[in-house]
Amino acid sequence: MTQPRLPSAFAEFEPFAEKWCLATEAERWDTRMNTSMAEIRQFYDAFSPRFEEAIDYCDKFPLDDLPDDVLNLLHLIYSMVMVSMAVEIFGTQKPADSADAVMHRVSAPVP
Repeated sequence: MTQPRLPSAFAEFEPFAEKWCLATEAERWDTRMNTSMAEIRQFYDAFSPRFEEAIDYCDKFPLDDLPDDVLNLLHLIYSMVMVSMAVEIFGTQKPADSADAVMHRVSAPVP
């Protein structure tokens, strides 16, 4: 059995951790663009009811000293933000009328 990536309070989301605990916005964008809407919707439907609770949990720790499991939970939150637009607005991974939309960042906030 693999080592848990998330805090035990959020163990039910371990099946999503490998795919969606991504450190950069570019990784989250690429994953969204290359994941079926059915799979995106599955992640969204599972995590959205506990989304605010996950944020509150992360807020208990200083941003510059997050334990690894909490950092992974924060990355899962960031992925939820990335997929929420696909689910709530576009209904597809790709933004409407966006030609070949890509995301390139010169720098990104940390964590």
